[in-house]
Amino acid sequence: MKNYISKIESFKNIHVLVIGDVMLDEYVWGKVERISPEAPIPIVSIERREERLGGAANVALNIKTLGAEPVICSIIGNDMHGQSLKKMCKKENITTEGILVSKHRTTTNKTRIIGHSQHLLRVDDEMDTILNADDEKMFLSSIKHELTHKKMDAILFEDYDKGCITDKIIHEVIRLATKKNIPVAVDPKHRNFMNYAGVSLFKPNLKELSIGLKTDIPQNKLSTILPLLCKKFMQKQKINAMMVTLSELGMFVINQEESYYIPTQVHDLADVSGAGDTVIATATLCLAMNMKLYDMAYLANIAAGIVCEKVGVVPIYKKELVQKLSS
Repeated sequence: MKNYISKIESFKNIHVLVIGDVMLDEYVWGKVERISPEAPIPIVSIERREERLGGAANVALNIKTLGAEPVICSIIGNDMHGQSLKKMCKKENITTEGILVSKHRTTTNKTRIIGHSQHLLRVDDEMDTILNADDEKMFLSSIKHELTHKKMDAILFEDYDKGCITDKIIHEVIRLATKKNIPVAVDPKHRNFMNYAGVSLFKPNLKELSIGLKTDIPQNKLSTILPLLCKKFMQKQKINAMMVTLSELGMFVINQEESYYIPTQVHDLADVSGAGDTVIATATLCLAMNMKLYDMAYLANIAAGIVCEKVGVVPIYKKELVQKLSS
């Protein structure tokens, strides 16, 4: 455990370029005391509202609260949600110089309505069309600027299928990363699933893997099917390692030499929202430090367990992770 804690303390030296879809998460908290006479739904009497960083911005926040230095590259709309997101980044001391504003885009906003700590409803205000040619050119130029003028120890694609990440951007960034010997981690979604050839770490959840490979993966056959599927996919895509999150079952990790099932560390489940963000943020920092596969998965799994015991999308803090390892 002392070795793990020493590694975590060294996160402060790591710089990560986070490329992807940023979002603004809004929470409406209230109490539920009656059912609506208009429909069989609860009436929520609002007590407070809260805004948090979401999507790629939440991944960057996790990297920041773990002690490292993130730089976000994304595109938002010229709207109030985008303005709020940038203000929140600045409040967390996360640079916004790589967050571009486009008149063609809107900023993704997700509103979660919670009554008595129970997640009742989510309302999404977003667009998911891919970038037009001008925005893609502007975005790629911004990414190249960050990679050219700043020291980066890892690159993380945080893909939510909202359109910021295009095939051209993926291929050009991986090409530059390979040239500069920078490891690349990916948290994929469906649209670009097969486009990340040559990356260091690929982290889908079980549903994303099933959809991406167009293959049904029964839970009762995970131990036999998953290693074969992952190995075949890694060989075809020239991917170094995979980390598949399995919800309450924990996670499965594999590279060319070894594989492990890591059981979940959640003791008092409250909300799984944002757990994947915490996993990929922690794993990317471990990747940047060239940690062993099992150690990377172990720390990422512990971190995810901590945030799953809290309501809403929240980051993992370095002191929480250290305390958990010390207990």
